[in-house]
Amino acid sequence: MTGIPASAAGGASAAKGAASGTTAPGVVPASGAVPGAAGAVASGVSGGDSGAKSARGGKLTAAAVNQASVWNIANLLTMLRLLLVPGFVALMLADGGYDPAWRSFAWAAFAVAMITDLFDGHLARTYNLVTDFGKIADPIADKAIMGAALICLSALGDLPWWVTAVILGRELGITLLRFLVIRYGVIPASRGGKLKTLTQGVAVGMYVLALTGPLATLRFWVMAAAVVLTVVTGLDYVRQAIVLRRQGIAERKAALEETEA
Repeated sequence: MTGIPASAAGGASAAKGAASGTTAPGVVPASGAVPGAAGAVASGVSGGDSGAKSARGGKLTAAAVNQASVWNIANLLTMLRLLLVPGFVALMLADGGYDPAWRSFAWAAFAVAMITDLFDGHLARTYNLVTDFGKIADPIADKAIMGAALICLSALGDLPWWVTAVILGRELGITLLRFLVIRYGVIPASRGGKLKTLTQGVAVGMYVLALTGPLATLRFWVMAAAVVLTVVTGLDYVRQAIVLRRQGIAERKAALEETEA
């Protein structure tokens, strides 16, 4: 006989049916052959690609949302403080630097700068507006307005140069120290440091104004307190930096020994 056995015919039909996604009439699919398997696999692959793309898109969207814009209110206040520096200097030195009216305008610019310093950091931390720009620009703006005021006062003969040197030397030195030990940790701002900043602002503001009589005597003692706080808190920051560095070195050494063991 030349005919094909029924079992072979059935197998061939099942194979064709599996490939096309259908089954021949009266033919039971072979074990493991599922009708429409090719379509299901293709659909699964397509769905997997879509899911992966969706996941990646979701991560990118979340990152975009979490990254605060540079043009937020906290950074705008920092930029305003930077712009106030040349304006303050111009007002401070106007008409020879001794006109009470111009000194009052300079005091107003200095006061606005100090007030924005209080608000921009609070806003950035409260509303998650911290950016890399703010981390760099904020301390620069702080040092710029204070340094400009101290240098102007010393240049006009209202404040001894050694006071300006002590305050600016401390501020720049501690800023550099923070960068040197940042690999081991962050030195937090202490209450003494915050009190120092407030006292410095009040003292310098009183010197910017053309005060006479008892107020002129009072500003001398306020500045003396600011200088003392500047030195004491500076030494405390140095102590913290030394302790932080020692702890960091000890932890790294312990981790290295544990790894080698």
